Amino acid sequence: MTGRLEGTVALITGGARGQGRAHAIRMAEEGADIVVTDLCEQLPFVPYAMGTREELDETLAEVEKRDRRCLAITADARDSAQMHDAIARTVNEFGRLDTLVVNHGIGLPHPVEEEASDEIFDAVVETNLTAVWRTVRAAIPHMKERGGAIIVTASAGGLVPLLGQPGYVAAKHGLIGLVKALAAELAPYWIRVNAVCPTCVATPMLHNQAIQTLFSGGKPDATVADIVFPAQAMNLLPVPWIEPEAVSHAMVYLASDEAKYVTGIALPIDAGMSNQPPGITPYIGQHLADAAS
Repeated sequence: MTGRLEGTVALITGGARGQGRAHAIRMAEEGADIVVTDLCEQLPFVPYAMGTREELDETLAEVEKRDRRCLAITADARDSAQMHDAIARTVNEFGRLDTLVVNHGIGLPHPVEEEASDEIFDAVVETNLTAVWRTVRAAIPHMKERGGAIIVTASAGGLVPLLGQPGYVAAKHGLIGLVKALAAELAPYWIRVNAVCPTCVATPMLHNQAIQTLFSGGKPDATVADIVFPAQAMNLLPVPWIEPEAVSHAMVYLASDEAKYVTGIALPIDAGMSNQPPGITPYIGQHLADAAS
């Protein structure tokens, strides 16, 4: 039995770890050859360790364990020339590009009145929105002849607001608009463009001290255990976060022929986060009842 992506080539940005690595592995299991890119350096203002070249090479090794070919490229998605080069290398190596997963991003809490808020806002929007545009533009000429799938990692924060992250929310809302505009423009070439919108995902972008401090209401030494309740309170389903592989399943679907008529959508993989009704959710209500008893 062949995989759903047999004979295809997928390029995944932000592939050193987390969701990017999970997507690379899952797509390889479905038969795709894989190219992963990552910045592999630390950006200013980012309060957690970012992906490294060593981690990118670990992703490569994981793909090769699945008997698929893999190319790992250090590239800055904010730089058009670097992304054009990475995609040209992909086509030269594999002869085609069928799926582009634009997955890179940063999450930086920054209250509106924080002194460095302007600079942080600009850094988040440049990385999470502008760099997506540049990556997609580099890929389009190589995909127009045979069609394909472009899948963008947005966020449930692209559908609803989040406290303390105006740059992130603005960028992710912008991504959904960009996806819809690109879907309309690229449809004549059978290039399908979609977004996935996860809730919190168990990756280093969530499980780090800065985000744990934000979620815990400012507790400087907050642990993962401290954020279980506030994170779970964001979701309808009784989970605080989801595993990266849950998002990977959606990526495979959108890349496969099963989704050949699906374009221009923002698919929530969010445990109900974007569908929270007004008022006290069942989970918070039970928590309050337990506390009062």
